[in-house]
Amino acid sequence: MDTWIEEYSRGYIMLLEAIEGLNEEELRFKPAPDKWSIHQILIHVTDSEILSTHRMRKVLAEKEAFLYSFDQNSWVNELGYDQLDREEHLLLFQSLRNSMLPILNNLTAQQAERVGVYPDGARFTFKELLEYRVQHVRDHIAQIERVREAYRQK
Repeated sequence: MDTWIEEYSRGYIMLLEAIEGLNEEELRFKPAPDKWSIHQILIHVTDSEILSTHRMRKVLAEKEAFLYSFDQNSWVNELGYDQLDREEHLLLFQSLRNSMLPILNNLTAQQAERVGVYPDGARFTFKELLEYRVQHVRDHIAQIERVREAYRQK
């Protein structure tokens, strides 16, 4: 668990490193009409973090916590991600991660095995939810790199 917690704590820095040196044109570039810009990716990562922080806390606080998902494409399209403040969202991401660190640093083995349940019956332990949060940032950093490469190739 310590390795997951350590990487989780570095998520904000990892995102900043992924966008270091990019100008606004690069951040707003969309490789295709149905693909996200880096700006949109960063807003999405924060929105996902809001919900995931809630999920993780529910799993730790409630027995067999009921969890829910969200339609990420609807959020991008309906919430006007292009108009949202990227810096504010990155700071919110950092705050959410920081708010979880005292909980994670005092996590017991029993708590790591607590379970949350989705409407379709899928069950996830707290440890699995944490691992997914780490992987989510990794996946979007890879996506950012693909968008950066597409920008260079245009």
